[in-house]
Amino acid sequence: MARSGTGARLEGSLLEVLGTDAAGLAGLSRPWQDRIRQANLVAAPRRLLADLEAWRDGAPAPELLASDKPAELLPRLERALAAGQRVVVLASGDPLWFGIGRLLLQHLPAERLRFHPAPTSLQLAFARLGRPWQDASWISLHGRDPEPLAARLQQRPAALAVLTDPACGGADAVRRILRASGLEAAYELWLGERLGHPAERLQRLAPADPLPPNLDPLHLVLLIAAAPAVPPPEALPLFGLADGLWLQHSDQPGLMTKREVRIQLLADLELPERGVLWDIGAGVGSVGLEALRLRPALELWALERRPGAAALIGANAERLGVRPAAVLEGEAPAALESLPDPDRVLIGGGGRGRGEVLQAVLGRLRPGGVVVLPLATVEALAQLRPQLEQAGLGVTVSQIQAWRGAPLAEGTRLAPLNPVLVLKGSLPAAG
Repeated sequence: MARSGTGARLEGSLLEVLGTDAAGLAGLSRPWQDRIRQANLVAAPRRLLADLEAWRDGAPAPELLASDKPAELLPRLERALAAGQRVVVLASGDPLWFGIGRLLLQHLPAERLRFHPAPTSLQLAFARLGRPWQDASWISLHGRDPEPLAARLQQRPAALAVLTDPACGGADAVRRILRASGLEAAYELWLGERLGHPAERLQRLAPADPLPPNLDPLHLVLLIAAAPAVPPPEALPLFGLADGLWLQHSDQPGLMTKREVRIQLLADLELPERGVLWDIGAGVGSVGLEALRLRPALELWALERRPGAAALIGANAERLGVRPAAVLEGEAPAALESLPDPDRVLIGGGGRGRGEVLQAVLGRLRPGGVVVLPLATVEALAQLRPQLEQAGLGVTVSQIQAWRGAPLAEGTRLAPLNPVLVLKGSLPAAG
């Protein structure tokens, strides 16, 4: 296959595919401008044809064709190559990155194509921010339902570039999905317009800022993960905090109990005014810390096996204005031995050792106590339910299936979250 080369001269048997940035023809080097004038046939997006007409200045060559409908262009390109004509196809950015290059390779001999990429809007955006982008991911919404963006956000990428489609909502659709995901506080939103053009614009938008009224169709959105601003605790609701308000583990962001599930777990725990609450497999501390906002006199003992968990949960506690009795790093059930007997227990975190952990909890649970287990699989439910029943607890089972609104064209669709089974055991009171 022919390789691109910036110093290559036009040959009759080659089709040169040249990338441009938002500056269009004015951004090309003088040698490339001369080569375009020397071509027999030039195909380009309609937005560039007026400039090409001016270049041609009434001369019969080069012949100009619009490339906005590539499938209709292919027969003419094939004839030009067969006739040994010099052909140039202009494209935006890198022709092989969501560009016309893929279609050309599917229908024309690869050895007759030579590609000359320009910087992509993605490269330019990170360059303007002065941010390395080896950790970035990207997603294209061109002609697509925006649902994949909602799914990608649940993975909490460090940086996400969204190639927008004005016909499918553009930057507004991105913002609506970010809001529906509860992650506005967790991301900076940057809007890049006509990057590479002298009139380019890159600006950060706060959640309350309106989109620019003159937003250029050539725009993309960058979502850059940032530590959520520290909110005044008194300004927050007592429970049901947005997912984006929680500090996360950097290596597994997004691995936390979602807001809708947290609300149900707090209800199932039937929190007393006072007593001891164990949060086993506490993750980022979300359920236990919200329990303290509801019942400040509770003693919360949070246990998480991940290194660094104590510092993270402590930071989240400080942000919410609550104080656990202790946050421990260690493995259950061994780490439970030094804790006071519990009145309420939440066992999260998954894993194969939950049966052993539950058995240890049942041996310590105070009369009238409640234990709640959120589960992802029916197999886990089948394994753990008999333990509760055999220990004499009253057992209830429920399933939480929540949906979140997501943009769909001009309307709203409901996107499902993963269902969660909730196993609850209640120990009778003494006497």
